[in-house]
Amino acid sequence: MPSLTHDEALSRAALVAVEAMEVDLDLDRGPEVFGSRTTITFTCRRPGESTVVDLRPQALHSVRLNGRELQDVLVDGRLRLADLAADNVLEVEATMSYGHDGQGLHRSSDPADGEDYVYGHLFLDAAPRVFACFDQPDLKAPYTVGVRAPEHWSVLGNGGATQVAPGRWELARTAPLATYFVTVCAGPWASVTAEHDGVPLGIHARRSLERPLREQAEHMLATTRTCLDHYHRLFGIRYPFGEYHQVFVPEFNAGAMENPGCVTFRDAYVFRGAASPDQVLERDNTIAHEMAHMWFGDLVTMRWWDDLWLNESFAEYMAYRTSAEALGAPQSWVSFGIVRKLWGYAAERAPSTHPVAGSPAPDALSALQNFDGISYAKGASVLRQLIAHIGDEAFLAGVRDYLRGHAYGNGELAEFLAAMAAAAGEDLGPWAGAWLRTAGADRLELTRTGTLTRRTPEEHPADRPHTLDVAAFDHGREALREDVVLTGERAEVPGVAGLPEGALVVPNAGDLTWAEVALDPGTVAALVDGLADVPDPVARTVVWTSLLGGMHRGEVDPRVVVDVLESAWPREDDAAVLSRVALVVTGTVVPLFLPPAEQAEAMERVAHAADALGQRARGASGPAARAWGLLAARVGARGLRDEARLHRWAAGADLPPELAGDDDFRWLVLRRLAALDALEEAELEAAQEADRSLAGRLAALGVRAARPTPQAKEWAWSTLAKDPELSNYGALEVARGFWVAEDPAVVRPYVGRVGDLLARLEPRMGEDALSRVATALHPKWLVEPATLAASSELLAREDLSPGVHRALLDEDHVLREVLESRRRFG
Repeated sequence: MPSLTHDEALSRAALVAVEAMEVDLDLDRGPEVFGSRTTITFTCRRPGESTVVDLRPQALHSVRLNGRELQDVLVDGRLRLADLAADNVLEVEATMSYGHDGQGLHRSSDPADGEDYVYGHLFLDAAPRVFACFDQPDLKAPYTVGVRAPEHWSVLGNGGATQVAPGRWELARTAPLATYFVTVCAGPWASVTAEHDGVPLGIHARRSLERPLREQAEHMLATTRTCLDHYHRLFGIRYPFGEYHQVFVPEFNAGAMENPGCVTFRDAYVFRGAASPDQVLERDNTIAHEMAHMWFGDLVTMRWWDDLWLNESFAEYMAYRTSAEALGAPQSWVSFGIVRKLWGYAAERAPSTHPVAGSPAPDALSALQNFDGISYAKGASVLRQLIAHIGDEAFLAGVRDYLRGHAYGNGELAEFLAAMAAAAGEDLGPWAGAWLRTAGADRLELTRTGTLTRRTPEEHPADRPHTLDVAAFDHGREALREDVVLTGERAEVPGVAGLPEGALVVPNAGDLTWAEVALDPGTVAALVDGLADVPDPVARTVVWTSLLGGMHRGEVDPRVVVDVLESAWPREDDAAVLSRVALVVTGTVVPLFLPPAEQAEAMERVAHAADALGQRARGASGPAARAWGLLAARVGARGLRDEARLHRWAAGADLPPELAGDDDFRWLVLRRLAALDALEEAELEAAQEADRSLAGRLAALGVRAARPTPQAKEWAWSTLAKDPELSNYGALEVARGFWVAEDPAVVRPYVGRVGDLLARLEPRMGEDALSRVATALHPKWLVEPATLAASSELLAREDLSPGVHRALLDEDHVLREVLESRRRFG
């Protein structure tokens, strides 16, 4: 069905205004369908004209406009409404299908107890899969929602829910909402409730997660309270949406979704086993991110999808700022650098790079492609540069003015910039043109004589000013720290020329700006012996992102990355750096960039590094030591070839105390054994029997797909192609395990079949879910010229959606980077 275009949205918004939405859902009709009744009250500025309402039903039962029954008006997912009055009431009754791809009204069954759960994820254009609506962000309206559900279920939504009869719930009328924010979450939830500053709070998850939910709820509630207080102080506007519920739902595509009053999260954030500090920090940060959206995105919503940065960049920045300022976690900026900026720089290198703001979104689906590391990580970094440019006081004054001026309505880039310019007392047009409206990352390079140069991408020329610092480290001490404002192509940093020869010199050491840093050869040479001694964790992060970026650009030998990991990683203190660097090295550097003949030895070196970190943990005490032991075991499980040790771990023997009884760690070990073709079917079946949870069922799919045998790969391919019960998460797990095989001959026959499989999946999976599967299914793991030819054929297909094509294009780019690296370094 065609996606709504920007031109259509502009025309419709000029014609109609929505006064109220009433939605009634019947979720008590079994596992496949639900009933949907919608009443839309709206006005028309030019009576007598026509418009369309969006709806994608399984069966349409009735459409009444102003009391008049309409027939045969549903065409391509739209109800054609003619001869509008000045004041209109549209009534629609339909039967809708539950989604199993994480979009629309998603229904999932928990194998742990057989209970079903339903949640609404109406982003980006999935609202018509649930109810009739004007599905565009600038036609906001208050919602009144009623729900019928099985009697033992509870119901949550954007408005406070009241059970008015057995199985019947009514939700309080909401403030004006965009369609994509509406949600209903229904099922036999386990719940923990509280109240803070007059706001009712709730934490909810599947009943089978009740024990860990209750153990972790107070921490999550404390984070919620602190963030709420902090945003009240920052924005000067109280939380505007009544109750505040956070629901951890199964098979959720994204990390979370900022539905006003009822935020949904992936339920992996309710940790079943041991959680490292970076995992807890990530969850805290996600809570802070989604709450920031209550103001940026929900209270004030972008007018159209080309301004999605007004939502995501601000929530990203505010979350990390709040984690550092209010949650007492200054290390959050370390996590931002090593996790989010790595993601963003990869997106910037890809051919699909785009400006932070104003990137064309001719229709709703095309906008989905820009929810990436540029809109999040680069956008947040640009806001840090804006604050460096105009000052924090002016920035916050501009934010408050913008929010007050557009509360409960919509805003766009020009209006935000006007508020900032008024607060700063200067024209921000040139700054915005360079930083927001132009794609590309500048390249910063510092010579040992002290000349800092900036090179702008030729294909995206812009004059971007940079506020940054330069630091140098010598034998574990900070030998230099100088602030620099780079407004041209070069600047001098006088202190660099006098540094010792072996010093590590780090441009952008505080990670304040957005630029790819090219480390000088002397610094790269000194990393093996010197990186672990750098006392500043942010500077260490900048070094790692620069080293890995240089590898992708073909400037750094991937063997150097492994060398530095082996020497510096076991002595690292920050959990986010430990976790992310090891994941990148084991998941990308070794299996892609290193030649096949060197990969087994490199993974053994990673495993030895993990053992060194584990030994360090055993010689220490306290939370840091526990984190090191946990991370050492997880990294070891990804790199070990010692089958006897892996089998002991799978049986629960010789484990760090933190991992005793940890089902998720057991599945990680079993996946490694499967990849080594050392897992017996009886062992896998015993693991499935021992862990009958949804997470266990999904993990088993990935383990089966990772077995490096022709039979396993045929099973995985057939499961993806033919299993109608396979959910979005199940498909992703199978796809992620499919290309695992030390012998490329096992998977080579499938390289040319990826496009046909994706085309077959497209009718039953939404674009968001299928794009993730497409990323995992791209055959880049066979680094061969023939794979590049097959990838080019994939990109030439015309039967794949824009989002899937974008995902494949980015993976094709990675394959080209790898081929060039192997050509250059052998």
